[in-house]
Amino acid sequence: MSEIAAPDWLGALRPACLNSLAIPPDLRVAVLAPHPDDFDAAGVTLRLFQGNGSRISLAVLTSGASGVEDSFCNPPSREEKAKVRENEQIASCRFFGLPPEQVAFLRLAEDEAGKLADRRENGQAIRRYLQDRAPQIVFLPHGNDTNPDHRLVWSLARRAASELALGVTAFLIRDPKTVAMRLDAYTAFGEEEAGWKARLLRFHQSQQQRNLNTRRTGFDDRILDVNRQAAKELRIPAPYAEAFELETW
Repeated sequence: MSEIAAPDWLGALRPACLNSLAIPPDLRVAVLAPHPDDFDAAGVTLRLFQGNGSRISLAVLTSGASGVEDSFCNPPSREEKAKVRENEQIASCRFFGLPPEQVAFLRLAEDEAGKLADRRENGQAIRRYLQDRAPQIVFLPHGNDTNPDHRLVWSLARRAASELALGVTAFLIRDPKTVAMRLDAYTAFGEEEAGWKARLLRFHQSQQQRNLNTRRTGFDDRILDVNRQAAKELRIPAPYAEAFELETW
């Protein structure tokens, strides 16, 4: 792991409360989402950055077709499932207010199980995306995670940014599959914003239904439970927090 990022606007206090910082208005922010819906896990924080004038670019890296149950679409082909998930992300981004030209579906190579393949061309695609956009901030899932796609994207992105010498501050997102992480920064939020985030998450209807079927809880509640737990660990008065570990690449 690299040292904690410390651009001037982040200050020296850790964990940094993003709500109370003067976020610069001209930051270039990229989101590397291994699957459709990973963007939404940090929706409140990304909304905060957008509201401060940051330009956000989203790259959805895989189809996420393996996360759609056969009963959800007809025919239950990989192609149809991929279409379902991309359409859900498009609808989610429209609700968020992210312009279509700032959303890219890279459709990286997957293995037979539908997982992101550890291939040279996938690393090159991530490198090209970062080179073209030269972000100062990158949001993506944490590398210490039970999901192999999350781990691989973290590894490929970290390597690409370092090779390009971009000087990126990576915001590693805490989600339900994160094993352990430092709490370096957070965005606190209340019930009104939680309601907005729940609506954002429910645009991913295939994931909402799959979670209800397999876990007896919705995708929206599952993500918000992580935010509730983070707020408790941070011991803040707000009921929810999106939490991040920071790295310099």
